[in-house]
Order: sequence, then structure tokens, then C-alpha cells
Amino acid sequence: MGLTSLLTECDCISYVFVGALLCLSAVYLFLRNKSCRNFPPGPRGLPIVGYAPFIGEHGGETLRKLKAKYGPVMSLPIGMERWVVLNDFASINECLVKNGTTFSGRPKNEILDMVSEGRGIILVDYGRPWKELRKFGLMTLRGFGVGKKGMEENIIEETPYLLDELTNGDGKSHTTKILRAVSNIICRVTFGTRYEYDDETYCTLIRVFQEFFKSDFDATLFGIMTAVPFLRHFPVFKGSLKRSMSEFDVFIGILSGIIKTHRDSFDQDNIRDIIDSFLAEMDKRGPGDDSFNEKQLLQFIRDLFEAGTGTTSTTLMWGILALVNYPECQNRIAQEIENTIGDSGLPSMKHRDQMNYTCAFIHELMRHRTLVPNNLMHKTNAASNVGGYTIPKDTTIIPNIWSVHYDPDIFENPEAFRPERFLNDDGKFVKSSRVIPFSIGPRHCLGEQLAQMELFIFFTGIIQKLKILPDPSSPPPPLNSGVFSFLTTYEPPEFKVVYENR
Repeated sequence: MGLTSLLTECDCISYVFVGALLCLSAVYLFLRNKSCRNFPPGPRGLPIVGYAPFIGEHGGETLRKLKAKYGPVMSLPIGMERWVVLNDFASINECLVKNGTTFSGRPKNEILDMVSEGRGIILVDYGRPWKELRKFGLMTLRGFGVGKKGMEENIIEETPYLLDELTNGDGKSHTTKILRAVSNIICRVTFGTRYEYDDETYCTLIRVFQEFFKSDFDATLFGIMTAVPFLRHFPVFKGSLKRSMSEFDVFIGILSGIIKTHRDSFDQDNIRDIIDSFLAEMDKRGPGDDSFNEKQLLQFIRDLFEAGTGTTSTTLMWGILALVNYPECQNRIAQEIENTIGDSGLPSMKHRDQMNYTCAFIHELMRHRTLVPNNLMHKTNAASNVGGYTIPKDTTIIPNIWSVHYDPDIFENPEAFRPERFLNDDGKFVKSSRVIPFSIGPRHCLGEQLAQMELFIFFTGIIQKLKILPDPSSPPPPLNSGVFSFLTTYEPPEFKVVYENR
């Protein structure tokens, strides 16, 4: 057989295989949808990939618009499954709070399992290990100062280092500088140490973290593979996955070295940080425990580092972009700081109740620039009824937080950035229970208290000492611009500003 004939035959086999796969997937979806009566309505999709190609870069907004046609509880074909999307506060609250146990699962995902290995606290399914690790996380974070003065002092102490970095004129990205400052807070409580910003190990850790979570071609492909894992077998996705996992292996290698150092110097009578606390619990339980072991420790620490670094630093970057786009907000916060703290006092949480506009600004920032628009995927642990529809067990659930934050029935003119919407007639800050950037229910963010503390102290510390001005050579983008990392987190685009001493 000649080469041309062989290639032609291979092409025919490929076309037949793809055609058969398309038919099988179409039949599977048809039978699956037919077998589930009273399932929420939703759009149709393509074979194999479902509706994924039509979601676009801004999934939260795409799904919010579909609410007008299909209602607040709808379904969406993704890959070989149909996910259920919760598009308003009532349905999210009904599922995640009122029926929190039923809706606290995590769907099994082949791509995310490569990252978490089925361990840790963020991506792991609901069950005994997750419940034990979450309880341990809450207790140890409280024990090492989250929500207490000890952690507040750490943030206050870190603020001057951040200010020096922002004003030293070394040409480095302010995104990296803010990331290092925020990361150092979680490093103190997790690793028991604060790193100098030029520490070689620390710089590598931050670089790899940024590479793995930046918004680029590989990140986009990774997000698509998360929705449609089958695509990882195709060449362009396969190469992207290999590059992403290579960076992740470096990240894990650094964390493994830190854990080994802790084990080598571990002293039961001198618990220094969360790693030591975890090691003590491992020794207490003995070998073979499926909640507390070396592999769980590695993934648990990875989860704490990622959750405690990326979200807060990104929110701070959104805040800086808001301040340079809305100088009237910056001036009003600066005046509030002057009236409450002065130019030499140290910003702390005791000032928060006196700084109503600053609190309203942060609250509006978290509403307007929702960092994780579609939350993290949930899964039903049992069959349930929501909004009059039947939701089978093991159904993937997408709580669309963006849709809540941009609901005109809750927030008048939601597209506008207006901190004043959270001030009453007396000028007092009024927190809205409908602003839920940290999610709600049993799986709400473990580090919410720490993040709120960091945002307030870092923001007030920066504005107290510095003016944030547009870079004349590179005007800042509008606040309503943004890019997605892994099609999950909503990140500000790259921008430049000028920091001047007040």
C-alpha cells in the first residue's frame, strides 16, 4: 500500500471515529435528558463540547443574560453533562445555605484531580476528610491570629515594606509587589516566617504562582479542559496541559522542601505555625489516616497559599484601578483617613467603624469586580428540588455570583461603580447580605476574615501615604475591563500608575 493511500485510509478512519463519537455523545445526552424529568430548562449545545464554545470569556455575564429566557434556575450542557446554573440570590441561598449539606459536594474532574490529586480542602469532595480538614483549618487559623490582633499586627508590620516597594522606582510590576506583600501574610501563619522580597526561594515561589495563574493562552486552554476534560487528548491542549503541569510541579517542589524543613526541626512542645500543627495532628493519629498524612498536608498548604495570596492581591489591584479611574473616591478616602487616623497614625481594624466611606468602597469593589463570577463548582450529594425543578444526585452546580451582584432588582444601576449605595442617610456603612464574593454556606471561603482585614489595612495604609495617579505615558484602562484566568477568576488587565508621596 502506498503512502498516499495509507494516509487517506487513516483520514477516513479518523473521520469515522469522530463521527461515531459525535453520534454517541448526542444519543447519550438525549437519553440522559429524557431520563431526568422536570429538569431545569436551558439552551442546547454541540456534541461533545456542549455549550462551552458559546460561553465566551465572561461566563458570569453570559449566564446572567440567559436568565431572562430560562429563569433563575437553568441547565447548561457542558461536555457530556448538563450542569445546573443558579442565577439569583434566592436559588443560591436555598441551595448553599438552606440545603448546604446536599449542595456541598465537588464534582470529580480529571483535570483538577491532576492538580489536587483528590486531596486538600478546596477541590476535594464533601465527606469526612473534607469536614475534618475544614474544622482543623478554622481552628488553626484562629489559633494563629486570623480575626485576632496577632494577625492584624502582621499586616500592619507588612504595610511599610509594601509602600517602600511601590515607591522605589525599580521598574518592577506593582502587581508582583502587591502579590509579595499579601503572600507574606499567609506565609507568616502557614510557614512561620516572613520573607524578604528579594529572597531567592520566595521570588521563585511567586514567579511560578504568577505563571500558573496568569491570564494567557495556556490558562484559557486549561479552563476549557476543566469544562471538557476529553480535549486534553488533542495536540494543542495536550501541550498546554504539559506546560501548565510543569510549572505546577516546580511550585509543589518548593512547598515540599518547606514541609521537609519543618519536619526536620519539628518540636512537639514548640508549635510554630500551621504546618507544625498539621504535623502534630499526624503524629497524634498515627500512620494510615486518610485526613492527616504527608500528601494531604502538601495539598492543604497549597490550597491555603493559593487562596490566601491570589484573591486578596487581585482585589487590591482592582482597587488601585478603581482609585485611579475615580479620583473623587480616592480623595474622599484620603480625607476620611486624615480625619480618623491622621498622617502619622497606624491604620488598624479599630478604625474601621469610623471609616464608613472606605468600607463602602471596599464593599462596592467586591460587588462590582466579582473575582470568581461563577464561584467554584458544587455538586449535589443527593437528589433535591430547587425552584420547582428536580436536581438528580451528582449534578454539577454553578452558583453565578456575578448574576447576583449585577441584579438590578437588588442593586440600582449595577453597572455603575457607586460606593455610596452602601451608605445610609446618616452616612453610615450598611453591609449588604447580597454581596457574597466569598460565597455562602458550608463551603464559603475559609480565609474571609483574613482577606477583609488585609483589604482594609493595606488600602488605608497605601492611601494614607501615597497618591495614586495615572501614568502619563500609559493611561489606565477603564474599570469595566478585565480578563479571565482559567476562565475562573476575573483579573484586571495590565496597567501602570504613578505613586507619589502625600
